[in-house]
Amino acid sequence: MQTHFTDADRQKPHIQEAERILRTCVHCGFCNATCPTYQLLGDERDGPRGRIYLMKELLESPEGDTEVTEETRLHLDRCLTCQNCETTCPSGVEYHKLLNIGRAEIERRVPRSAAERAERFALRKMMVDPKRFQALLKLGQTFKPLVPAKLKSKMPPAPVEAGHRPSTRHSRQMLILEGCVQPGLSPNTNAATARLLDRLGIGLTPAFEAGCCGAIDFHLNAQEAGRARMRANIDAWWPHIESGVEAIVQTASGCGAFVKEYAEMLKDDPAYAEKAKRVSALAKDIVEILREEPLETLGVNAHKRLAFHCPCTLQHAQKLGGAVEGVLTRLGFQLSPVQDAHLCCGSAGTYSITQPEIATQLRDNKLNALEAGDPDMIVTANIGCQTHLASARRTAVRHWVEIVDAALG
Repeated sequence: MQTHFTDADRQKPHIQEAERILRTCVHCGFCNATCPTYQLLGDERDGPRGRIYLMKELLESPEGDTEVTEETRLHLDRCLTCQNCETTCPSGVEYHKLLNIGRAEIERRVPRSAAERAERFALRKMMVDPKRFQALLKLGQTFKPLVPAKLKSKMPPAPVEAGHRPSTRHSRQMLILEGCVQPGLSPNTNAATARLLDRLGIGLTPAFEAGCCGAIDFHLNAQEAGRARMRANIDAWWPHIESGVEAIVQTASGCGAFVKEYAEMLKDDPAYAEKAKRVSALAKDIVEILREEPLETLGVNAHKRLAFHCPCTLQHAQKLGGAVEGVLTRLGFQLSPVQDAHLCCGSAGTYSITQPEIATQLRDNKLNALEAGDPDMIVTANIGCQTHLASARRTAVRHWVEIVDAALG
């Protein structure tokens, strides 16, 4: 794709990066074939190719250009950032990096209404602090009729309580990112992970100072706030890394995908670039740990028929499609087939709250595909997908590690 940036623009780092990405695009349109929003809405501007053109026009246009409007932002907002297009693209276009640049630019040029800014600020403050989120969740469950409709469906009636966490010390130690909303919405997930790893001779070292990975801030275009959270997490993890922890485990694939991007997003920070690179190298989804272990020694009683929903952040961002299915099959679980497994469920961070109509349509389409094989339960690998799919109150949805842990007795 040809670009027409001025020499002055080309001196700006974000324009240099945008131009590099734009020039790899050959506008073939293969990406539209696997884009969930394009399939749903049928508008070129709601597919990757159309959004790339919108971002090109935005970045090339001079300050104050009247053609840069809220409509441009609408189509960028509708993108799920599922990265399905990147899996499909034959030219290797790094679409999500361009999208981060485009969203930051449109946010700067076309300020949102006061109501939108207030909603996004509230979401960030509500979700990124685990204790605050849990307190608000309990308050919302107590006074559920008063909760806004967009949030009401996201609240589980009674999450599965966390079981015990083993205190056994092992020679092999790993960190775990506890997450921000997962301790409130699914407190048993990380506890089940700790029990499972303990049986395999792996201990989890707590790093309570670490907080939200920063993805929520990025989803809501508060990118500098997201980078501040990255630096804080690196500071919290660094003493443990120097002590020799083997990995930083994530049980939410959205967090895992984001932590693996720390190196890229802090590459220009002289104080954190090298540390961020080390953190990204240590970041592992739980399936990357388990698939290398002697799982056959666990003695799992795998009697359930499962439908696995592979989150976009696992299959497209982390390139781990098929990994969980492989582990579950090794353990003896029966997996029902899922049509169009590459498509997004509509959760996408805060998308199901900011774009509820599209998210609900995608959720229902995904549930139809998951339930077609008549599973006993749906399992997934990301708290956002788990909560979003469960909000339909249809087939039960759990994290796959919880089901493996329960099958151990």
